[in-house]
Amino acid sequence: MSALLKRREFLLFLAILLLILLVRARFPSFGSPANLAAIFHDSAILIILALGQMAVILTRCVDLSVAANLALTGMATAMLNAALPGIPVGLLLLFAAGMGMALGAFNGILVWKLALPSIVVTLGTMTIYRGSIFLLSGGAWVNAHQMSPAFKAFPREVVLGLPVLSWIAIAAIAVFVLLIGRTALGRAFHAVGGDEHAAVYTGISVGRTRFWAFTINGGLAGLCGYLWVSRYAVAYTEVAQGFELDVIAACVIGGISIAGGMGTVAGALLGAFFLGAIKNALPVAGISPFWQMAISGAAILLAVAFNARAERRKGRIILKSAQSAAPVIQSSGAAS
Repeated sequence: MSALLKRREFLLFLAILLLILLVRARFPSFGSPANLAAIFHDSAILIILALGQMAVILTRCVDLSVAANLALTGMATAMLNAALPGIPVGLLLLFAAGMGMALGAFNGILVWKLALPSIVVTLGTMTIYRGSIFLLSGGAWVNAHQMSPAFKAFPREVVLGLPVLSWIAIAAIAVFVLLIGRTALGRAFHAVGGDEHAAVYTGISVGRTRFWAFTINGGLAGLCGYLWVSRYAVAYTEVAQGFELDVIAACVIGGISIAGGMGTVAGALLGAFFLGAIKNALPVAGISPFWQMAISGAAILLAVAFNARAERRKGRIILKSAQSAAPVIQSSGAAS
């Protein structure tokens, strides 16, 4: 049990459970299965984006352009649907994911080939993508009446009691469990973030690994671009403005280290769900939007402090191991 209590994911799960119980004490319907499913549905896009961002952060990078990618892809997909309403939803999904992958790959190429810091690259491309939305649309909105019924209905269609959007998030979780835990690429993400020099010695291409992390993240952002504009039935230049901060916050709260090399799919999922639960619980409790921002920010700071303390503790353990090994090395040298 003591080992379980040391796991970040288990502690976060307890924090979510405590939050639900506290709100449920005053509003009993908050903890009902239907409401929890609704919170998951509301958090689905954040969960998907947090998984993609996790892949990038594991390689010791960060993608600030993810929300701008979502907005640009969403606008392009909505405009395509408005111009050609007969296009099947399946093709629109492929278009959105493909466009998002191209935008993510552009980030990855710049980080890989030009050896530029990812925060600088994605800050620049975030501005480029946001400006491109205005150039593409001329500042005009794509409203619900311009979208085809199939375009708007797809994320809301209920299958086995859950909307399709929730099922897409569940599928993304399952894919990432396999990708991170069962594939060479997933192991490379951890290796590059943990020690890129050691990764090179094992034959891993650091630049190529980061390229694929950005590309996968971009593809998920593009997919979420369609899901966002179809769910809310509107596309405009400021879609998801600032949402990249929520995505990074979900990763940090979930225990994914900004220093790279440490993090789990469960952590990203719980971090995103925790933020979703807070954003659903605070309005129910009658807390003002300003306090909601303050409480969310405090949760992020606590998570960062917790992560930093855990990483320092691991560093001390490694140092102690090295110190204990030193006399053995010296004595063996004297014997020789």
